[in-house]
Amino acid sequence: MLHTWSWVIWLVAASVPAFTLRNPLYLALVLGAAGLVYFSLGRTSTIGRSWGTFARIGLFLFALTIPINALSIHTGQIVLFRLPETWPIVGGAITLEAVIAGAVSGLALFTILMVFATFNAVVDHYQLLRATPAFLFQAGVVISIAITFVPQMVLSAKEIREAQRIRGHRFRGIRDLLPLIMPLLASGLERAIRLAETMEARGFGSAVEPLPPRRAVMVQVGSLVALLALLAGLFVTAYFTESRTWGWVLIGLGVAGLLAAFRTQAGRVQQTRYRRLAWHGGDIAVVVACALAVTGFVGARLAVPEAIFYSPFPPNALWPPFQPVAGAALLLLAVPAVLAPRALELKP
Repeated sequence: MLHTWSWVIWLVAASVPAFTLRNPLYLALVLGAAGLVYFSLGRTSTIGRSWGTFARIGLFLFALTIPINALSIHTGQIVLFRLPETWPIVGGAITLEAVIAGAVSGLALFTILMVFATFNAVVDHYQLLRATPAFLFQAGVVISIAITFVPQMVLSAKEIREAQRIRGHRFRGIRDLLPLIMPLLASGLERAIRLAETMEARGFGSAVEPLPPRRAVMVQVGSLVALLALLAGLFVTAYFTESRTWGWVLIGLGVAGLLAAFRTQAGRVQQTRYRRLAWHGGDIAVVVACALAVTGFVGARLAVPEAIFYSPFPPNALWPPFQPVAGAALLLLAVPAVLAPRALELKP
């Protein structure tokens, strides 16, 4: 089993191209790598069984994005058909370029969803909660519940439907959904109450030392000033190219101020650990592969941006460009799947 931070680093490395790319060839590589990781490591987990539900949702979004984009964007040279100009928004030429652009946007959404679904299937959520920084112990609980909420609801819905089918219940309309929704809400509330009681019994958050009133106000004001400096720096670097130096200075000061406030908050929380996860050879291999993947992708994007960027609209070509180095770098995201059979053998 890989370390929790290895999976977090893998998620970041896979999310960077998934969020920033609109080239279907590279998106297909990221999607294939996420699929290999799931089928190698995630199918055996209980939460991983909801991966198919995420896939169906992603395919629905993919299919929905194509007509929306084609009916709202009337740019392009290859006209498939025309709708009356008097129709608002959708009226005009329906072009092949708009259809392809919609398919690419849908593929990007599908890839992002499947990357997070794969991470959700392979990571240990209890270890993820323990890996949360001390000053974010409350946010860590919220994040952990949010990550597991949809998969657990999907599993509960399947169990309730199976029980109702055994009893002869059949869904024929919207009214027949009430026997499914009510037990689903009741099980969700029961699960939340059970989690709260368990965390209270284990003393979660009880070792938080309150700050003196004056110091607490200083930390809050400092955090607010640091956030304002960070936002001002981002605004200056984005809209005032001649003053980017000052923008980066403000960003640096804002980040430093936030780190100082976080360190002060972390000192209030006392954490104890029964057992710490150890880093093994497989974890190091995954981290190195993710670093190489991001470095290769970002380097190719800076060196040859024309081989990364894709748009089907004129004057660009309909067929997307491809850079072998960037493609090989993205293939490194599948390293956890390659290491899966030998994960226990790669200990130093």
